[in-house]
Amino acid sequence: MSAYEQIDARPLTGHQKSLIALMVAGNISEFFDMFLIGFVVSVLTDAWRLTGIEAGVILACSGLGTVIGSIVWGALGDRIGRKRVFQWCVSCFVSFTACSVFLSNGAWLALAFLRIGVGMGVGGLNVTSIPYVQEFVPARQRGMLSGLVSVFIPLGLLFGSLAQGIVGDDWRLLTALGTLPAFLLLWLRTVPESPRFHQLGGNSVLAREALAWALEIPAAEVGALPQVRVTMMTARARYRELFSRYLRPVAIVSLGSFCFILGGFAVQSWGQTLLKDVFGLPTRMVAYLFIGVSIADCAGRFASAWLADVMGRRRTVALFGLVGALGCFYAAFIHDSAWQFYGAVLVIMTFADGAFGILNVFGAEQFPNEVRSTGLGLGYGIGATAKIAGPAFLGALVGGGFISQRIDMSVITIAFSFFAICLVVGAVIYLCARETRDTELEEL
Repeated sequence: MSAYEQIDARPLTGHQKSLIALMVAGNISEFFDMFLIGFVVSVLTDAWRLTGIEAGVILACSGLGTVIGSIVWGALGDRIGRKRVFQWCVSCFVSFTACSVFLSNGAWLALAFLRIGVGMGVGGLNVTSIPYVQEFVPARQRGMLSGLVSVFIPLGLLFGSLAQGIVGDDWRLLTALGTLPAFLLLWLRTVPESPRFHQLGGNSVLAREALAWALEIPAAEVGALPQVRVTMMTARARYRELFSRYLRPVAIVSLGSFCFILGGFAVQSWGQTLLKDVFGLPTRMVAYLFIGVSIADCAGRFASAWLADVMGRRRTVALFGLVGALGCFYAAFIHDSAWQFYGAVLVIMTFADGAFGILNVFGAEQFPNEVRSTGLGLGYGIGATAKIAGPAFLGALVGGGFISQRIDMSVITIAFSFFAICLVVGAVIYLCARETRDTELEEL
């Protein structure tokens, strides 16, 4: 058998499980840090008397960093390797988070700037960890196993909820918790670089050693490697190839990601403030309610990752987008109480955000090995501009006054109607993508 037929024929080894677990832990940790800012801002609205515009800028800057990080680190993932990019992304978001702890009171503009750096680390890890896992696992389970990288991201929101429930209104301590993922750098030392990255660089010996590690057999027993086009393209050459040969997938991933991200990230970043300042719920209750949101999101992501290997990627994404849109319309027009709005949020996060159990996996599979990380990074990076647009849009609707004195129900109606329309458009866009279920990576 060839090397990848061996991977397809055998059950997962402890080493493959360790790599998957590392990527899962990395994404949980990074998004724990990313989601913390939503809880921090909900505290700072009173402590720093933030206006809607100021809060919107802080939250949007995290999104801006994600855009930059996805594009830059995605390209570097194909050039210097998945493992090295993972290391730099963790170092990036931990460092900028640590600096945030020492800001003086009222320094909202400095906090916004530092959140760009945090977002850069988060965006880079998200688009390189999926190709990293895809290149070590069986094709028949690739949707589910690589989807696990994204499935458990909402646990970051759960841990953020627990952290605020325990810490309360101490925003410095809450922010400091975001530096804990530094331990991931030690775990990273135990895993090899992607075998496909080594082979594309012309180093079949290291590729064989990486596969031997994954299979837990001697390198001499690893089967034949597939024939590949050996290339170490420059960043300019990769982008030229993307736009000359893969413009359609880039457009699908970019526009589709934007539509799905818009409502989900707005809920993740503004949801706590809406429940507290529109519906008058106490800070700790909001924190505990978002534990339920994170569990619902995890369930949705797990379901989409599993269904994608059963009924196909396209139909799964379209189904989740349409149901998520219904949740947004419900939030827009039926929000007489906090519990009605909270119920709508659960539906939105289960389906609209839950689609990300397969969405980035599907996006990565639209591109061949040599430009996979670059293509996903560019497409997701463009789409992640929704992480700027969503929070800023809500901030602009609230306006320039002190939040708790200005925000009203019309904000919810306008914003969530728009989010619903975007989700319908996103569902249609992904129906135009190439179905990739059960397809070997070398055939893409």
